[in-house]
Amino acid sequence: MTIIQWLSGPNGQLISSASVIVILVLMLFMSMRLYASYRNKRIYRLLTSTLPLFIIQQLLLAWLSYPEQEKPPWLHLTATMMQIVSFIIINFVFMKLYTHRSAQLKSIPFIVMISLTFVIAGAHYAFFPVSAEAIAAGEQYRFLGLDFYSLVVTFLILLDTKGTEMNTRYSASLITYFIVELSRIADGYVFHGSVGWLMLISHLLPIVYFTQLFLLLFEWVIERLLSTYQSSITDGLTGLYNRRHFNMKADQLLKRTSNVAVIFCDIDNFKKLNDTQGHHKADGVLKQVSEIIKEESNGIGTAGRYGGEELLACIGTDRVKPERVAESIRKRVELETIVTISVGVSTTKDARSVQELVKLADEAMYYSKTNGKNKVTMFQSMPAAMKKSLL
Repeated sequence: MTIIQWLSGPNGQLISSASVIVILVLMLFMSMRLYASYRNKRIYRLLTSTLPLFIIQQLLLAWLSYPEQEKPPWLHLTATMMQIVSFIIINFVFMKLYTHRSAQLKSIPFIVMISLTFVIAGAHYAFFPVSAEAIAAGEQYRFLGLDFYSLVVTFLILLDTKGTEMNTRYSASLITYFIVELSRIADGYVFHGSVGWLMLISHLLPIVYFTQLFLLLFEWVIERLLSTYQSSITDGLTGLYNRRHFNMKADQLLKRTSNVAVIFCDIDNFKKLNDTQGHHKADGVLKQVSEIIKEESNGIGTAGRYGGEELLACIGTDRVKPERVAESIRKRVELETIVTISVGVSTTKDARSVQELVKLADEAMYYSKTNGKNKVTMFQSMPAAMKKSLL
């Protein structure tokens, strides 16, 4: 017996089912974590309830592949139905996950496909009852209607991905499943088990298919984790780090290099802009200024939103002069937006902690604000009397 013959028989099905079950258990664990962690409970509940159906179906396939023991005839029909129903539901779940909310993926076509599965199975059982004697004799029972319906369902779902923003890897998984079904039908109705490599494909490709689904779900989990983490460290409007995370990044920069500067920026007349042109316009300006600060500090430091229209950057000063960076930010804001900014700058010559640097840069910014606006003030250049009261 060759390895192909061995794998194309019951042992191949056993290996395939065992491998698929391991993958499904990992997916089930991830889906349970998603259900516990996110608000979209309905879709994750559906995923969590569907995966055990696949596991049961794989156990049935492994058991039914060994003809030594007589099996109840209805088990063959049940295994086929479970395969189709589980496939429809899990694809609805993945399409729901990977389709934008505005696309409004409808569940009715999937419900119709599931209902047709039961109708076709009932009609087959009524008009072509399963022969227990044939199964006991070792013959493999075929369900013509369900087998071809499974192929049609796969093809329809594959076509449906064309109208949605689906991941190409998801489409690749459907093509894999389509090949599995095609090879299974060709082996059962055309070659009748005489071509070993067709049986081998129908045994091994399901492992590939469920591996593809696992990777898609894993990718989804990673995206959600990254999204959650990103939203916890950044300001939703500007995309800059929030105050807490900015302080942490600035502390890290201060530990790496002893020479840093904090550039504190405040948009001039921002309240007036809000009152006269509306929040939408003001928010747009705030985003523009934030992007300029982010670009100017990129590669030399980090930028954050301190609160309201107060934006700041912490930069290393080994290779750049902080007053030049601050002036570049001020000048760009004046040229590229409809507002101006008042800027204050403090360096590690003034203080040794991030909190103190921010405080002194804020005071320098206030000095700019009260002495004409649209200017940069270095804390060191402030009047000695004012500096003495702060230090």
